[in-house]
Amino acid sequence: MSSPPALPRDRAGDQPHLAVLIDADNAQPAVIDGLLAEVARYGVASVKRIYGDFTSQRLAGWKQALLKHSIHPVQQFAYTSGKNATDSSLIIDAMDLMYTGRFDGFCLVSSDSDFTRLAQRLREAGLIVYGFGERKTPDPFVQACDKFVYTEVLRRDELADAAEAAEKAGKPGRRGATTRKAGKPADSVPARRGLRKLLDQAIEEADDDEDGWVQLGSVGTYLGKLRSDFDPRLYGHKKLSDLFRAHPDWFELQERGSGGNKAVYVRSKR
Repeated sequence: MSSPPALPRDRAGDQPHLAVLIDADNAQPAVIDGLLAEVARYGVASVKRIYGDFTSQRLAGWKQALLKHSIHPVQQFAYTSGKNATDSSLIIDAMDLMYTGRFDGFCLVSSDSDFTRLAQRLREAGLIVYGFGERKTPDPFVQACDKFVYTEVLRRDELADAAEAAEKAGKPGRRGATTRKAGKPADSVPARRGLRKLLDQAIEEADDDEDGWVQLGSVGTYLGKLRSDFDPRLYGHKKLSDLFRAHPDWFELQERGSGGNKAVYVRSKR
């Protein structure tokens, strides 16, 4: 998959410190394992908080997840019907944490566009923002983040891992069923054309070789700039290189170097 955006670092060699803030009203406990595993790719979750009215039966499913992952619940009563006090509480805490100067980035877990301005403000302060939400998340919030990960992808990875474990345990048939349940993006003609256009654009922007060969890492960086929600897993591939290899009629790949210095290069077929 494409590399995460670079974080500003003040402490050489230290891992980035992240604050994970979850909107319980707009997130599902079923994704928490995959979500925290994804967060670990980007840094250390120094703070993990979740906001909601936990006296409500609707949020009862979060109880075990909070205990398992040591997530601090912030109780927020609904003072007035129709008004979301949870959003305000999360935003206030985010600003308080930002002003401490102890964090390199924030992970905002919600499908609510009300956090668009918060993401913008955190980025204005020089912090990186990772967003996590469902595919229904409004585009303004998606694009306000440096990187946005759809939680359906995380759930699909979890189901695929479970299927693989079941298959290794000698339970045939489970893998196919789980994969169908997880689902894959539609491979329609417009979707394929849109994907090729996006990948071609990233290669063109990163191209510094007369022959058109571009290092794959540079392409991944440009893809993140072009679309904050770009993720090869949306197209059924865990790694960016696998996505390119799945389209030999569009692209060609080449490995250069040896041992630990190997690098993958890609170019478009015109």
